Amino acid sequence: MAWNITGGRVLRGGALGGGDVALAQGRIADGAAAARRFDATGLLVMPGIVDIHGDAHERALQPRPNVDFPAGFALRDAAAQCLAAGITTAYLGVTLSWEPGLRSLPAFLATLDALKSPPPGPELRVHLRFEADNFAAEADALAAIAAGQVHLLGFNDHTPSIVKKLKNPKELGKYAGRAGVTEAELMALADAAMSRRADVPAMRQRMAGAAQAAGIPMLSHDDATLADRALFRALGASICEFPMAEPVAEDARAAGEAVVMGAPNVVRGGSHLGWASAAPLAERGLVTVLASDYHWPALLAAPFRMAARGVLDLAAAWALVSSNPADALGLADRGRIAEGLRGDIAVVTPEGALAACFAQGELAWIGPGFGTRLH
Repeated sequence: MAWNITGGRVLRGGALGGGDVALAQGRIADGAAAARRFDATGLLVMPGIVDIHGDAHERALQPRPNVDFPAGFALRDAAAQCLAAGITTAYLGVTLSWEPGLRSLPAFLATLDALKSPPPGPELRVHLRFEADNFAAEADALAAIAAGQVHLLGFNDHTPSIVKKLKNPKELGKYAGRAGVTEAELMALADAAMSRRADVPAMRQRMAGAAQAAGIPMLSHDDATLADRALFRALGASICEFPMAEPVAEDARAAGEAVVMGAPNVVRGGSHLGWASAAPLAERGLVTVLASDYHWPALLAAPFRMAARGVLDLAAAWALVSSNPADALGLADRGRIAEGLRGDIAVVTPEGALAACFAQGELAWIGPGFGTRLH
């Protein structure tokens, strides 16, 4: 079906201005004859949001410890939530860890299998967050990368911090509950994972080689030092995600690399872990991409919070969730409103509420009270 979105202020070429947007055959067109019309008068017509890292789908897979739902069912829920947040391309942060349960190899494979018949709406892609000590899953991860089932490789290294946290009985209970094992079993698994630390660099090299052969981007996660960034840069990871120190972000930007921080950090006014505040770093050009991280709605709200601070205008702030992540991921066909690109559009009120979402040229979600604008 063809659509004309008329009367709104459209984000094109880095600025908001009057105009219409036509969608036909899944793309942005120069006009759409015999089209249905969405009246966007008084609204903002923005490129659909591109989420480089969102793991809120885990709550659809496991809303409570030891309460699991099938991956296909959970991903339908995840897709609907993404659309309601204006997200038209979602890189699901799928953690592949040595932990049983939610982040295990069977859960990873089930997600890949469910994505063979993806739910309608947003394009769901896989951001494989591979834990450094997960030697048992290496072969399956390499096979998934080679088969084109992984679209972004992230290098995670949470095992040392997990082992430290497990000394706290409360944390031990939380991790054991998520994994569905006893506390003693989880401690034994963590100790076994730590026992092969010397072999981690070689496996990282193999993973990086597979990603390069498949032509997918790579990112490093939670870089604490300049040495960390240098290590992952040498592996080919051109995206620095959630740097733990400002000099790390400065170093990545000096090298022309994308730097990712969480949209919840912007919306809440700071990191829930006490790390750097994303908004001022973005205003200085040190953060170039915002990700939903653990909360999809924050990605829609963050550009408006940024604009309200008075340093970046809304067009520049919206680039943090649209064109910049698309560029970092090598997605030349989305993230902007221009003829020939994917028909991914978020229609938003000036206050930041989503009125409608178009995915691949089709109306995929409409907010309460906006149905009267369809003609």
